[in-house]
This record gives sequence, structure tokens and C-alpha cells, in this order.
Amino acid sequence: MFIKRKISLLIIILAITTIFIAGCSGQQTNETTKEADESANAETTETETTESEDANAEYPIKIEHAFGKTVIESKPERVATIQWANHDVALALGIVPVGFSAANYGVQDESGLLPWTAEKLDEFGVEDPNVFQDTDGLDFEAISDSNPDVILAAYSGITQEDYDLLTEIAPVVAYQDGPWLTTWRDQVMLNATGMGMKTEGQQLIEDTEKLIKEKVSEYPEIQGKKVAWVNFSANDLSEFHIYTPGDPRGSYLEEMGMEYPESITNEITDPNNFALQLSAENADILNDVDIIVGYGDESLYEAVKADPPLLGKISAIERGSVAFVGNATPLAAAVNPNPLAITYTIDEFLKLIGGAVEKIDE
Repeated sequence: MFIKRKISLLIIILAITTIFIAGCSGQQTNETTKEADESANAETTETETTESEDANAEYPIKIEHAFGKTVIESKPERVATIQWANHDVALALGIVPVGFSAANYGVQDESGLLPWTAEKLDEFGVEDPNVFQDTDGLDFEAISDSNPDVILAAYSGITQEDYDLLTEIAPVVAYQDGPWLTTWRDQVMLNATGMGMKTEGQQLIEDTEKLIKEKVSEYPEIQGKKVAWVNFSANDLSEFHIYTPGDPRGSYLEEMGMEYPESITNEITDPNNFALQLSAENADILNDVDIIVGYGDESLYEAVKADPPLLGKISAIERGSVAFVGNATPLAAAVNPNPLAITYTIDEFLKLIGGAVEKIDE
């Protein structure tokens, strides 16, 4: 086992600074506590491979990222993943991780599993996955106890301190640009490369792109529409924030054939900034938007609509061309996409957007 005494000491040092940043705008739900025998189960859990290995993989594999360079000397047999959705990429490629972080948003029970994750695990016959309960910070000891050969964190919010500690356990595949900015394609390629499955990763991307194209073709009316992902709060209508096209949610909308208007893109001065925080006094930035997508429900829409001086005057709000995704639902988690989540929810998401488009010409 990898230097547990050193890890324990570093955990104490980092405890006051290590924070888990949720992948869904900081929205978090309380997860169940870690089972006492989880570590013991992890010791005997082996990574399962249901697809052939990349015959073209050559070692050592070198992956550059925001914290430097990771070198993987040989084919990883035990894959662990942390934070948001990296385990779904592994599962989509036929690999069952020896341990992975519980989903902290959109889960409807105490399993820590979103439905597409649970479905894939059932397909592989996995009844008791090793799930890290790390809502309040990475569980370094549980990660170490899973004895991984590689740790996947391509889509995550890990800090330099997190990365340094994780590398004491195993090589880490981190994000390339900034926390929570990795698109689903880059998430697939980084994680697949880290598992020695680059060719399979490329095929997964092609298959997912084909699926999206087929599904979107059923909604020709959404093509070319101006869109923005906007989050409002009924508790504070003095401001709102917009996920930019640099955020995976914004880029997913663009991939469906919609586009952000220049009134918004002109305000994006930092390409690594995934959101714009704006005062309600700047609500006119949204007047060129045909469709507003965001987290919320009918009560939130009514609250925004009832703000006549500012937010209620937004064109899309006035005509009702709004697609609010139910907060803390599986779909709300899936719109921060990965191949498994896309496959499971794209019909539901497109139906919601299509309904908003219908309001434009009413």
C-alpha cells in the first residue's frame, strides 16, 4: 500500500484548505456516510475490462495538464476516478473503476449513483461498487485504499494541493485548462488516454456525436436559435449568472445547433471563465436571446416574470420561451454532459428545448 503514514500526515496539513467544488454550480446534496467496510471491499475489487485494449497504445504515455505532466509507465489495471462523471467515461469504455466519487447532485436515492451509472454497473453485474463519499473534500484514505494504478480527474475542480497529494497514491490525469472547464470530448480523450484506450475513446466520441446528430435532426426548429444558459434565484432577483460557451453546459447547447448572441459573447473577456455574474440592471443583455435554458421550475419562472422593472422585461421571459430544467433531478445533472448521461437523457432535454421554441412565434 502506498505510504499511508505520509498520506495521513498530508491529510491533516491540507484538511483546512481542501475543498470539493461541485460540478453543478456549487449545488450539493448531503450524501450517505462512507460504509465501514468500504476499504476492505476496495482491496479485492479489480477493474473489469469488457472491451479490447488499445493495441496502438505505446508506453510510457505522457499527458500534459494544468499541473504539469503525468507519465503512465504501463497499462493501468486498477482505475480510480474522482469528482464529477469521470467514472462514467470509464464505464462507457468498458472499465469498472476500483473506486469513484459519489454523485452529489441529481441523485434520487442514497446510492450516490445517477441512473445511467447504476444502469451500466448493473450491466456489468456490479452490485457493491466502491463509492468515495467526498462531498466535504476528497477522501484520500479511501482513494489510497482502492490501490489504483491511475486516478482519473479530467473533469474536476482539484487544487494544486489535491493534485500533489493524489500523486503520492498514483499518477493523476487532471484537467488541461481550468477547473470544471473540460468539455465532454476532452474528458473522454484525457481519461481514455490515461487508461491506454485512446483509440476506444476516439470511437466513443464518434458514436456519441452520431447519436447527438440523429436526435437533434428530429428538432430542426431549434437550429440557429439564439440561446443562453441563465440561472436566476427567486430569493435574490437583483442578479443572475450566465454559463458561457466555455462551460460544458453552454457548449452542449451550441452542439445542438443553437448559438449564443454577440450581446453575451462580447462580454466574455476571459475564455477560462465559465460564467458571467451580472446585475439585474444588465438584463437587456438577454434581449437577443430566443431561448433561455436554466435550472429551475414553474415557480421560479413566475417569480422572474413578476419582476416587471428588470428581469420580467427580458423578451424570452415575456413570451415564455424558457426551458427550465428541474433542479436536483437526473436531467439537471446530465446537462453537464458525458456520453452515458447524453445517451440516457437527450430525448428528454430536446423535448424541453423544443417546447420553449414553440413559444417564440405564439
